[in-house]
Amino acid sequence: MTSEDQPAASAPTSLANRYGGQKRALTRTGKRNILFAALAVGIALLAWASTSAATSSVSFKDIGYNTRDATLTEIDFQVTKDPAADAKCAVKAMDSKFAIVGWKVVDIPANGTDAGTDGGHTTGHSTQLRTESQAVSAVVDSCWIPDAGK
Repeated sequence: MTSEDQPAASAPTSLANRYGGQKRALTRTGKRNILFAALAVGIALLAWASTSAATSSVSFKDIGYNTRDATLTEIDFQVTKDPAADAKCAVKAMDSKFAIVGWKVVDIPANGTDAGTDGGHTTGHSTQLRTESQAVSAVVDSCWIPDAGK
């Protein structure tokens, strides 16, 4: 039997066999479920945006350090935050193998809004850090606003 002897398949049947039949439309229940899911996601995003904007943020910048001897390191850093908020910063000193040889939490008090060129948002700080061996670097590990969730 040659190809001329075979009955020709109609084009729509051939396409349906190759790619599958027509997709059925989304049901009313399916549309409703998608609408509820989108609404829930929208409400969750709105809640996240409103709470994240209300929380105070704080950032820091390492300025430098000075290792006085094997037991004492001094670190200079800047903290940028809301002038009316208190903050805490964890500073650490490390040895040549990046092991922590000194650690301290520094209290950053609220400051006046008239200080500095940025309205008192950025303040400079210096603290001494006791170390258990010679430090080769000192950095701010993190800063945070205590009781920011209350």
